[in-house]
Amino acid sequence: MTETQSTHMESIAYDVVVLGAGPVGENVADRTRAAGLTTAVVESELVGGECSYWACMPSKALLRPVIARADARRVPGLSQSVQGPLDAAAVLAHRDYYTSHWKDDGQVRWLEGIGADLYRGHGRLTGPRTVTVTGSDGGRRVLTARHAVAVCTGSRAQLPDLPGLAEVKPWTSREATSAQSVPGRLVVVGGGVVATEMACAWQALGSRVTVLVRGKSLLNRMEPFAGDMVAEALTEAGADIRTGTSVKSVTRENGTVLVVTDGGDRIEADEILFATGRAPRTDDIGLETIGIEPGVWLGVDDSLRVSGHDWLYAVGDTNHRALLTHQGKYQARIAGAAIATRAAGEPVHAEDWGAHAATADHAAVPQVVFTDPEVASVGLSLAEAEQEGHRVRAVDVDLSSVAGAGLYADGYKGRARMVVDLEDEILRGLTLVGPGVGELIHSATIAVAAQVPVGRLWHAVPSYPTISEVWLRLLEAYRDA
Repeated sequence: MTETQSTHMESIAYDVVVLGAGPVGENVADRTRAAGLTTAVVESELVGGECSYWACMPSKALLRPVIARADARRVPGLSQSVQGPLDAAAVLAHRDYYTSHWKDDGQVRWLEGIGADLYRGHGRLTGPRTVTVTGSDGGRRVLTARHAVAVCTGSRAQLPDLPGLAEVKPWTSREATSAQSVPGRLVVVGGGVVATEMACAWQALGSRVTVLVRGKSLLNRMEPFAGDMVAEALTEAGADIRTGTSVKSVTRENGTVLVVTDGGDRIEADEILFATGRAPRTDDIGLETIGIEPGVWLGVDDSLRVSGHDWLYAVGDTNHRALLTHQGKYQARIAGAAIATRAAGEPVHAEDWGAHAATADHAAVPQVVFTDPEVASVGLSLAEAEQEGHRVRAVDVDLSSVAGAGLYADGYKGRARMVVDLEDEILRGLTLVGPGVGELIHSATIAVAAQVPVGRLWHAVPSYPTISEVWLRLLEAYRDA
């Protein structure tokens, strides 16, 4: 692998050019290199991308001690030993370790190991199959792709159109996961995954957190009980959750943020986090040179190829199919295989669940929200299944009825919902809420992705006494309904 700095104009041909060296771009490059295709990777920031430095890794490093302490406080014989506050400095230092202190040497070595060429600088399409890279010194290199260009530039935080917001210097997900001190008062605007996870983390680290949610509940894309249970736990922890509330104005004076809501409430804080959605990072990558409007989500087929361009692929957040790192990496494996197969002149298998079709994006997307309690889901919620026209039935189980849950924690609170297709007798979705449920979701993902018949699931015997025995309780509830 050659890491290059642009010094003068030159043109170099590759089989594949990848725009973006986050986990998605890395995985595309890994698959195309494994197939023997020469591959260039272009990155304007850190190799490893959003997930490694400002999202998955730092946020989970912040949340792990929060969840571990919460679990320990529910265990007799241990609870009295963990009643004190978290060591915020140690938590932040551990977070810094997991971001490699925002240095990408290790990730660069990984790219070197697979034989991809890294170009640092801003990459823009300058015509079909052509990417021009402008380095920090202003020098340019032109990369041409024999077979494919893969756009893996991800997404960025989307801020609302509020007058003077830039002067307030609000937090986005990046600042929330990389802050070097704990704010005394934090306002979180939003009710999704980033909002709930960061409210949970900073509340536990010592902030007084106020969450402003425009809608009726937290996590409104999941089963309703998920957001309700997270809101209840955050409230018990000391956070102030206000639903049906929008921000009318934000100002900062002498370091203090003043938030005025649409209801006229005035809230003072030291920092404000806007977790109000994502926008594609496609506004300055030269899409206009190939007839596509800049700044849009890129529509793709199931092999991740952009409509109307047989050489262009959009993988990960840029296609807006499932804005999750693991799903983007899944798409990357599919796209890399499709690129390699087409380059070899062989037929692509793009039928549902085929080797070159990202079918799971539609039917079996798993997700874990690392709050206390955790929320884990895969597939469709009851409402989504009904909206898609499936004839389904949902069965609910109180997780505290499972012996393993009681052993896991005193006063365990949790709930599970299984959505069953009544015609095909398969699972369309499953949602779990409760301590420790994140590690259970892959079994459900296998069941949904493999379309395992409910009758066969009776033969998948859960170990006793584990929380996974909830599978048996769900099947019994479905049978007895």
